[in-house]
Amino acid sequence: MRKSFLPIMIMTVTLTGCTLMPDYKRPNLPVNDAWPSGEAYAKGAQQANYVELGWQQFFSDKELQNLIATALANNRDMRIAALNVAAYEAQYRIQKSELYPELDATGSGSRQHLPRDLTGTNKSGVRSSWGVTLGVTSYELDFFGRIRSLNEAALQQYLSTQEAQRNTQISLVASVANAWLTLQADRALLKLTEETLQNYESNYDLIKRSNEVGVASSLDLAQARTAVEGARVSQATYKRQVAQDINLLTLLLGKEVPANAKNVKDSNFDMQYVKEIPAGLPSDLIQNRPDIIAAEHQLMAANANIGAARAAFFPSISLTSNVGTMSTNFSNLFSDHQGSWLFQPTINLPIFTAGRLKGNLDYAKIQKDVNIANYEKTIQTAFREVADGLAARETYQEQVVAQSNFVAANQTYYDLANQRYQAGIDNYISLLDAQRQLFSSQQDLINVRLAQLTSEVNLYKALGGGWQATTPNTLTNQVPQKKVDGKVNQTIKEGTSSTVKPHDDQPKA
Repeated sequence: MRKSFLPIMIMTVTLTGCTLMPDYKRPNLPVNDAWPSGEAYAKGAQQANYVELGWQQFFSDKELQNLIATALANNRDMRIAALNVAAYEAQYRIQKSELYPELDATGSGSRQHLPRDLTGTNKSGVRSSWGVTLGVTSYELDFFGRIRSLNEAALQQYLSTQEAQRNTQISLVASVANAWLTLQADRALLKLTEETLQNYESNYDLIKRSNEVGVASSLDLAQARTAVEGARVSQATYKRQVAQDINLLTLLLGKEVPANAKNVKDSNFDMQYVKEIPAGLPSDLIQNRPDIIAAEHQLMAANANIGAARAAFFPSISLTSNVGTMSTNFSNLFSDHQGSWLFQPTINLPIFTAGRLKGNLDYAKIQKDVNIANYEKTIQTAFREVADGLAARETYQEQVVAQSNFVAANQTYYDLANQRYQAGIDNYISLLDAQRQLFSSQQDLINVRLAQLTSEVNLYKALGGGWQATTPNTLTNQVPQKKVDGKVNQTIKEGTSSTVKPHDDQPKA
């Protein structure tokens, strides 16, 4: 009998090890393997492991570093992302528990009074029943991998939320940096406006006195006043923008902005806030951008759901079994010869489901196609963001130089116009025109400088940077490895594993 039982055991182990889940293969890269080239792009771009540049090294301003650290600790979006990861990790553990039988201990007892016409003895009486059992209830034997496919899908959903958390952090780091840079730019614009207003007011007072003695015309006085009022409009605008910038920082930080960051201080907006980083290859985005990794995990989850939908076409077998003791008298419950056992297998074979199973399978396949399209679109969007950043870097550098030269030329124009006006050679219209052009060019220089810095921050974000706080001592191009259920999986280079966990801790079983 043992010899005949052995083949059955071998067949059972073999069947429970199979799965109907399709082999996963990463879709081909839907973009070129090189960045765009042309006049707007730098030539001979250097390749480096840019993503491992920590945000504390990328952002050189100490005050900005403190703000980012505060935001990472208090921002509500970060809290929500962390809670979502915990929630999906719990769901994964719930789903994984179905791979194993659930062992329950049950104790029961009953006493019932029966009328005489039901006792069969023509006398009423009390019927007692006591029992204690230990066993398994409705444990499904996963012959065709339905439960394992669902477990794989839950795992991939969990890993996707981990990447979503990383993406939230990267976005938060960039948002805080851009908000801080915008605040610094608006402060510089406010300072420039106040200095220009003082100059306009001094000229207005001088022209007013000259007009009172008949030297300056009423037209000159009216034009001087328009300059003063225009500067006051700009002053009010920049005061409002500074206040709104602080309000945005408060929201991003999740708490009140420190006093030293609130107070308006002198700012020429000329210090180097960020470091320039080289871009690697487009294929590097796949292993660095958390939104791309998250999209691939969603694709893997959809692939696993196909296996579950396929397995639903085959019979499912459930086992219920227990051992225990039963007695009509509680005092005899644990006496000899009171033992009991139950073995109850159940098989369910779908015969007619009105197309429900086929519909579920078709839906699972369509969802996989949707996730493939979403994965490819995510890569294309990332490629475009990096390409835009590379174009912005080169052209903004040229624009800042040109705008600086333009400011210098307007300064020379203003100095000459002022000298000629003071000497009585030209009228006030020439001086006012020079003042306005100088003020406008100085404003444009600050705005262009802000655009240049924010483009560098956005490029850092687009490349997948901003996840680590500090730069590792040893920079390598090795793909991160992580254990999942006791197996080590390479995140990127294999591209065929159905279980990938590139970051963070492994789920708790």
